[in-house]
Amino acid sequence: MQPRSPPRAPDRLDAAPTKLPPIFMNLDNVADQPAVIVSVNPNSGSSSRSDLIRNVTKKLNVAGFQPIVLSDIAEVAAESGRLRDAGTLRAVVAAGGDGTVSLLANTIDQGIALAIFPLGTENLLAKHLNLKADPDCLIDLLKYGTEKKLDAGRANGKLFLVMASCGFDARVVENLHRNRTGHISHLSYLRPILSSLRRYKYPQLNISLDGDQTTIPARWLFLFNVARYAMNLPIVPDADPCDGLLDMCSFRGPGNLRGLFYLVTVLLRKHRRWCRTEFRKFRKMTIVSDDPNVSVPFQLDGDPGGYLPLEIETVSNYLTVLVHAKPSQGVND
Repeated sequence: MQPRSPPRAPDRLDAAPTKLPPIFMNLDNVADQPAVIVSVNPNSGSSSRSDLIRNVTKKLNVAGFQPIVLSDIAEVAAESGRLRDAGTLRAVVAAGGDGTVSLLANTIDQGIALAIFPLGTENLLAKHLNLKADPDCLIDLLKYGTEKKLDAGRANGKLFLVMASCGFDARVVENLHRNRTGHISHLSYLRPILSSLRRYKYPQLNISLDGDQTTIPARWLFLFNVARYAMNLPIVPDADPCDGLLDMCSFRGPGNLRGLFYLVTVLLRKHRRWCRTEFRKFRKMTIVSDDPNVSVPFQLDGDPGGYLPLEIETVSNYLTVLVHAKPSQGVND
């Protein structure tokens, strides 16, 4: 059995349609107003989200910005580059979850500032930056926010911003997205989790760090740029996206019962002492399966990434994000 090829990368935000309803479109640039591109998926989620985007565009106009609302990722990349070169672009607003932010980071030119407006099921990077889905907070961020550089990870050539994983966790993500038809919620993960519990075999992963010939065996592998994971699980709570390194946590034991035990120890913050774990900071990593004929998936920022083998490296100071200037609103450095 040969490892399967990675899933085809999406060519637009959250599989959004190419065209937006006319009320969203506003491509006439006003010379004396800084432009703000809002990247959205108008068909994702409830109609209240569309109303929220309408409210955002109105407030952007009132605040003195020229909003341009787009869903096609190619249009976002082209328009953001054009406006950046013209010196009129304030930022690209990522209106979505971590997958939307990651897709933009992989598409738009490096150095263009991203302002995150969290609307997805998981918004781990927004939580780390203390950003909320509030139009007034977004206006304040665009008016008074400062630019901050964050590291990223690159996995087989594709950037991730928050975290990556291999094994069971990635299989759940793969099963979820294979059957995804629209907006997802936390309940959407129940069936993929149960399916993975029944079928996943926990093949051994062999991990090499920074060119070291000694390999680390593992059955579960989590990699972090930002100290955030679903449900706020404190797997690596000291990960820092500004230190030029990625953080690894691996567990050696296979099986569902061990997985339940690992979950309990993480919740109790005892996994460093009670489990056979490895915690390392690194710049480069190589991961292969003990059985090259078994397809072991990996996921990046909550989206399927492909299958092992996998090469990961840190990309220092890659992402430019807007953060609140006031200490009470800003990032916990």
